[in-house]
Amino acid sequence: MGKTQIDKEEIAYRQQVVNEYRADVEKLARYLSWLESKKGKSVQQSYSGSGIEEHSISFPVYDGTLMNFVKEAQRTKLMDRNYRYVYSRYRIRVVEDELRAIKRADIKEMDVLKGILSKYVLEGMRKGRRWSEAVEQGIFLNVVRKMKENLDYWDHPVQTRKVKVVEEEK
Repeated sequence: MGKTQIDKEEIAYRQQVVNEYRADVEKLARYLSWLESKKGKSVQQSYSGSGIEEHSISFPVYDGTLMNFVKEAQRTKLMDRNYRYVYSRYRIRVVEDELRAIKRADIKEMDVLKGILSKYVLEGMRKGRRWSEAVEQGIFLNVVRKMKENLDYWDHPVQTRKVKVVEEEK
């Protein structure tokens, strides 16, 4: 198999990824400006009742936009219930590892981006703080931005990409 055959297969695979995830990523990309504005800020408040009960239990109340983002993400093909395998395979252990993995991921590592997104969305169903952490630390922002960046880059005609690659090398 020659180099051109591999290149054609590679391009076909990348185009398949673009086609498979484009609509879902665009749905989440609508939240990018909101995620940007909330990075480093809390999107959760505690509600403990009207103050009448001395022993009332407080529970988190989330920003409505965050809840819409989470619901939208849950309805996409971007959710990977086996995200733990991604974390294990790529040795992702702490937030800094997640941010590095996001920054490095290209279109071939869509599984990494899906895994990180899935961890925060799915664990947020059990651990109330996860969604807020993902917004405050920029996880949701960086994952969605990187997914969109990768898909936008590979959604252009091949000739446009080659010119860009040649210009970057100069």
